[in-house]
Amino acid sequence: MPWRICSLRVVSRRLRSPPCHSYFSRGCQQLRHDSSTSKPPPASRQAGSHAHEDNASSSSTEEKPIDPRLPDLGRLIENDYAAFQSHYSTPKHPIVLAHGLLGFDELHLLPGSLFPSIHYWRGIKDAFSRNNIECITTTVPRTGSIEQRAAALSEQIASRAKGRDINIVAHSMGGLDARYLISRICSGAQKPSPPFRVRSLTTIATPHHGSSAADMLFRDIGPDLLPRIYAMLDRLSIDSGAFQQLTTSYVNEHFNPAVPDDPDVRYFSYGATATPHLFSVFRLSHDLMTITEGPNDGLVSVRSSHWGEYKGTLVGVTHLDLINWTNRIKRVAARLGIVQERFNAVAFYLGVADMLAKEGF
Repeated sequence: MPWRICSLRVVSRRLRSPPCHSYFSRGCQQLRHDSSTSKPPPASRQAGSHAHEDNASSSSTEEKPIDPRLPDLGRLIENDYAAFQSHYSTPKHPIVLAHGLLGFDELHLLPGSLFPSIHYWRGIKDAFSRNNIECITTTVPRTGSIEQRAAALSEQIASRAKGRDINIVAHSMGGLDARYLISRICSGAQKPSPPFRVRSLTTIATPHHGSSAADMLFRDIGPDLLPRIYAMLDRLSIDSGAFQQLTTSYVNEHFNPAVPDDPDVRYFSYGATATPHLFSVFRLSHDLMTITEGPNDGLVSVRSSHWGEYKGTLVGVTHLDLINWTNRIKRVAARLGIVQERFNAVAFYLGVADMLAKEGF
């Protein structure tokens, strides 16, 4: 059920902002990261061996400064991944890419080879290959529970990286799957001789403390309609376990206490903040979440993205920009010099691989 515009008024009346948001109301007009592109003056593109990569991530209009008094933002990452470096270090261990809710590895909309397939990690796996970075992509139940998704993730890693050390890089809900895998599957009776060993987990916009977007969805559906929706999904053989497990109450009160970190694993995390354009699918959820959680990428807040060592906040980047799902017209505009590229998702993931290599993984 779509969110109602009046929810903005309802939320703002009912919600008492926590103390750490005391600066938010004063700074909210400054918290407008409208895009990962901005109008030039033209700047020369950074030279590099892969500067020709056909993957640019952008949104719209001019970037505006963030209020430095707002909490939890960490290091602001604005132009670090605008272009490709000349060299990227190669991690010792393969990188496993774990997708989020409704995700997939490769999707064929129509049978046959006449129509191109859609990749969740758009251009990222190919860029890893070109830079000699070993990569394993996985596919888990798109709307299954964290337990189901983690079990599938474990099976696929075991079959493709048996007996090896690995790094996991996860987007969105994939980070919760990976945490469950590490804490509840890999740390069990199999630990003396595990089929594989996770050395590091890097999460990107993962709702480690839940998402108020999920809270709002359940509130709008209401307790009367919810059982009927679950029954309909069950008749259609569609898993529904994921949805409730993304609420703030479930993650904070049930998941996090039951899924402790493994002291033998390094945990890194990134968050993102942006203001989607007026017609973006994320515009309403972003504005509602801004009231309840502060800076966010349209689905996950910066605050909820924190886990382990927080590497920083990607500025002007939406939840789908993070996996290189950007509007093709905007990408063309960046190539033509109409706007200046501020974030390139492929360069970001190569940067994550470079970071893991330098950390010794």
